[in-house]
Amino acid sequence: MPEIARFYGIIITLKYRDHVPPHIHAEYGGQEATFNINTLSLHKGNLPNRAQVLVLDWMAIHQQALIQMWDTGVVYKLPPLV
Repeated sequence: MPEIARFYGIIITLKYRDHVPPHIHAEYGGQEATFNINTLSLHKGNLPNRAQVLVLDWMAIHQQALIQMWDTGVVYKLPPLV
């Protein structure tokens, strides 16, 4: 899966049209989770609470770009959370 961002040890990947609902994958400290792009919520898996909050904050900033990537298949790097 293409890596679209990396920040605070969190790796974000997106494989467009992987399966519904539209989602991203996040990995941190050997744990993995998927997050729903439309609802900005944890979909499956688990990350430490602080990492989940950081991922959701980042997603809120980039939600429109994530939706566009999912819909078009044009995947690119997004700025990290700073």
